Amino acid sequence: MVNSAKQKRDGRIRRHNRLRRKIRGSVDRPRLAVFRSNRNIYAQIIDDDKGHTLVAASSLEEEIRSSGVKGIEAAEQIGQLLGQRAKAAGIDSIVFDRGGLKYHGRVAAVADAAREAGLEF
Repeated sequence: MVNSAKQKRDGRIRRHNRLRRKIRGSVDRPRLAVFRSNRNIYAQIIDDDKGHTLVAASSLEEEIRSSGVKGIEAAEQIGQLLGQRAKAAGIDSIVFDRGGLKYHGRVAAVADAAREAGLEF
């Protein structure tokens, strides 16, 4: 019998590979990559030409953990924090990479909060 968790993970990886064929970050428009686990959410802005992470934020950071919020509220805080850090680094427009996940819930909350913080995508 095939493990259903492995099937889900493999499906997400296949979808992400399909997306990555089309989405590529550059110096002008870096890629905002989002990864969601069951407990945490991670977001980073990546320059694919150099292979460097320019800005990152996650729910493991002390300022988000100390606030005691989880789920969608934490994802909104991550999006706001990522948007502020990107603006400070001189990044205005990005390409959004949902990582093979549905644009729903925590992933959408990060994207919406980043837009509200001033990022264009």
